[in-house]
Parts: sequence; C-alpha cells; structure tokens
Amino acid sequence: MLDWFRALLPKEERFFGLFEQHAALVIAGAESLRAAPEGGPDLHQHLQAVVERENEADAITREVLLAIRRSFITPFDRGDIKDLITAMDDAVDQMQKTTKTIRLFKVTEFEPEMVQMAERIVRAAQIVQQAIPLLRAISTHAAQISSLTEQVSKIEGETDDLHDAARSRLFEVKGPEGALHFWVASEILDHLESVMDRLEDVANEIHGTMIEHV
Repeated sequence: MLDWFRALLPKEERFFGLFEQHAALVIAGAESLRAAPEGGPDLHQHLQAVVERENEADAITREVLLAIRRSFITPFDRGDIKDLITAMDDAVDQMQKTTKTIRLFKVTEFEPEMVQMAERIVRAAQIVQQAIPLLRAISTHAAQISSLTEQVSKIEGETDDLHDAARSRLFEVKGPEGALHFWVASEILDHLESVMDRLEDVANEIHGTMIEHV
C-alpha cells in the first residue's frame, strides 16, 4: 500500500538540475586541468581554476546530500543518488589533488602523455555531461545511456595505456640519474589516471542506475 501511495506522489525533480550543475563543473575543471600542461604564464591561473571548481562542486554535493535527507520522494533510489553525486565529486576532488601535486613540486614542464591523458579526461567529462540529463527519462534513453557509458570505459582504457607508456618511456630515457624526475612525473601521471578512473566510476553509477530502472 505504501509503495502504491508513493507512486502517486510527485517526485523531487531538483536533483536532476543539481546533477547537471555538477556535471558542468566537472567539465570546467577538466578543461582547466587540460590547459595546465601547456605551461606558460597562465599555468597558475589554470591550476587555481581547478581548485575553484572543486569548491563549487563541493557546495552542490552538500546540497544534494541535504536534499536526500529532506525529500520524501526522490526520482530514484536514495543510495543511487548519493553514490552518483559522490562519484562525480570524487572526480573533481582528484583533479584538485592533481593540481596540488603540480604546485607542490613546482612543475612547469609536462610530458606529452600528460597532455594526451588530460585531453581524454575532457572527452570523458563531456560524455558524462551528455549522459546526466538522460536520467530524467531513464527508460526512454536506456540505449543511449549504455552507449555513452561504454565510451567512457573505452577512453579509460586508452588513458591507462598512456599512463603505462609514459612511465616506461621515462624510465628508459631518464635512467638512474633521472630518478627524481621520474618519480615526480609518475606522481602526476598517477593522479591523472585516477581522475579518469573516477570519471569511469561516474559512468558506472549512471549505467547501474539505468539498469535498475529498465
């Protein structure tokens, strides 16, 4: 009886808007992260932009978590809402951790694979942004959601390959005397790989939610 009653009540729709706002910040952070490896006089500005987007994303995440507690009817399972917004926020957090490492070690020159990885992070963020609005009508867009999330997984695989190729190349080129450079570069490569992993987590959450509602 309670389930039947709940089905008749209007669902809280503002979650979708908050997801979409957060997805826009994910892209903005990714684009600033992509611009950073170009170095130059604007490096600090790009790194700071990532930090600012992370702060804005945190505020939206808090709003979503508060809304979960206050809303009687949610568009889909509360746990799924929490897991999705947390995964999205983790992606931006990892971008901020990447910039922190760059600043900590005062890196101003970047390996070509870092640029390529950052480009793929932007692509994955763009795909996530395409997928998020489709949650408003999950059943209708199930095939498209599945296709988009699969694309993110493929990009994640490409990013892993770039990560491994960069470490292998640097080890051969720098040798023992370049151990410090290798270590610092590996730290940045690891963080970039983690950003991509977190974006794949977002795609997996979207796909999992879609499966539950089809």
